[in-house]
Amino acid sequence: MRAIAPTKTNLLKLKDELKFAQMGHELLDQKRNILVVELLTLVDQAVEYEGKVDAALGVAYSRLEDSVLAMGKLKVGALSSAINVESSIKLKQRRVMGVALPMVETSFDEAGPYYSPMDTSAAIDGAVESFRDALGLLGRMAELKVSIVRLASEVRKTIRKVNALEKIAIPELEESLHYIQNRLEESERDMFVLMKMVKDRLSKREPEVPQT
Repeated sequence: MRAIAPTKTNLLKLKDELKFAQMGHELLDQKRNILVVELLTLVDQAVEYEGKVDAALGVAYSRLEDSVLAMGKLKVGALSSAINVESSIKLKQRRVMGVALPMVETSFDEAGPYYSPMDTSAAIDGAVESFRDALGLLGRMAELKVSIVRLASEVRKTIRKVNALEKIAIPELEESLHYIQNRLEESERDMFVLMKMVKDRLSKREPEVPQT
């Protein structure tokens, strides 16, 4: 408990501080709940996208293997050097309760056809398409991973603040407030007793009026 003089001014000041701390606790508690809901939503999405990425890469490598089996490793390697697909990533951000979360937009600029369709397997076209799809999914996956890390960090900070208010600041303010109220009430009782004693003594000192 803080050392504070038991005055009415400090009593009013403490009441204001306690009210402010309780309001801050309520707001931080709401923030924590919103962040936790958002965090759990993104975790579910990340799990979903992990499955999508694994599936897309599985299909891409499977089609690449089919291309190698159909045309040979050397020819597939030669064709790969002719593929001209440029990717660009645009980063934006959104905010959730003051936390900046990334938004990743992946786009592709293709200059096809890359090679002559003669003597080439359709599997290599499918492999190019599948790797492109996987890259787009990886962009979204990175967005989710970074967002989860940032939200988790903010949730931990908010929980610490909520606990500090709930377990330290508010109880200390309540204890100080209770102490000052008790001291003021005690002072009022003492003053009442003192005034009564003074009044009694003054009444005893009053001279008696002689009777005629």
